[in-house]
Amino acid sequence: METTRAAAWTHGWGGELHDRADGGEEGRLLAALSAGDREAAERLVERTYRTVFGLLRRLSGDADLAADLTQETYRKAWVALGSFDRRAQFSTWLCRIAYNTFLNHLRRPRLLVPLEEKHETTIAAQGPTADESLGLAMAGGRLRRAVLALPDDLRFTVTALFWGDLPVREIALHEGVTTVAIRKRLKRALAALALALEEDPQ
Repeated sequence: METTRAAAWTHGWGGELHDRADGGEEGRLLAALSAGDREAAERLVERTYRTVFGLLRRLSGDADLAADLTQETYRKAWVALGSFDRRAQFSTWLCRIAYNTFLNHLRRPRLLVPLEEKHETTIAAQGPTADESLGLAMAGGRLRRAVLALPDDLRFTVTALFWGDLPVREIALHEGVTTVAIRKRLKRALAALALALEEDPQ
């Protein structure tokens, strides 16, 4: 049931998630990159690519499109690197750029992202039937539509946490708010998602 699936997203954010990146190492790589070190850029991409690509794949539902948008995200990041204030981690900043890159893609004429699920959606290990797979794909499409219909602050918070796998504290630092405010956003977002999924029969 879609409402149950949306509610299940609450699992895992009850406590503070640990920081995955070594801030000292990240700082050294960023300093080296600012000095023109191409190897530092490659290292930063290696550390963050999976997170950025994963976020964009879930947002778009298309692996090829996600790969293209990921490249565009890094291109924009290198151009805007001087504006990165290091308030949050580099990966968090990148996820915001990736999120905005996806929204810009949606606004391009004749390039709207199809909302149908085009990849696996956590299929059970025992192997589903064709009907079950179709049901999972339809549920994924409904969830994506519901997420994209959220107000921007709620939409970014939900996608960054659940599709970008970013800690609550990191999202709060990037957004310039408290972790309590982020949790309130999540509560409102999950309630809105549950209602939207109930009302979307397709």
